[in-house]
Amino acid sequence: MAARAAEVRIDPHADLLYRQALPLLEQADTQDDSAILRTALGSDPELNRQGRAMAHTLPTAVALLKKSVELGHPVAQYRLALYYTTYLPAAQIADAACPLLEASLKQGFAPPATAIATWCSPYNASPAYREALEAIPGMATLYAPYYPQPATRLACSRSQPQGLQMQWGRQRDYQAEVYQLLGGLDPQHRQALLQKAVEINGCAAAQQRLTSQR
Repeated sequence: MAARAAEVRIDPHADLLYRQALPLLEQADTQDDSAILRTALGSDPELNRQGRAMAHTLPTAVALLKKSVELGHPVAQYRLALYYTTYLPAAQIADAACPLLEASLKQGFAPPATAIATWCSPYNASPAYREALEAIPGMATLYAPYYPQPATRLACSRSQPQGLQMQWGRQRDYQAEVYQLLGGLDPQHRQALLQKAVEINGCAAAQQRLTSQR
């Protein structure tokens, strides 16, 4: 069953845990450079210091996210799944991340939609996935305070991420992603859905598909 705003309740303690994790995630993100991750002990002192700091902040953030996830927090579910898609070997990502992504999306949170499209087969072609996407616009008010959010790749964005760098999207950016994805799942209404994505944020992927259909 698709999420409805009246049915989704975010546990206050789960929200506190999630918000405690945020500054640590941001701190780790600023230190997150492949050179730092690969720096050997005893080399550049500054990189070495940053590497040690990241080794502390990221596990602490993940531990807080896991506690929030235990209480069903949809945004924490997404951020923990994003951690898995970033740092786990590719063969392990679907098993670790997809249950979290699906649980988050089913509560009406938009950002998991793009990661599910990449990693979570066969759910990403299922009627349940489409139904969850269709329910997202009705959840906008509940989730407005949780944006912007990072993603590995936003199809509507014209910029290309470099290395492990994330792309950050506003709520409307993720709404465009949802319409762009729905355009691929609903051939009957494809043109109208892709046009909505373009209207929201000039979605590059939707515009390209509309142009190619002419």
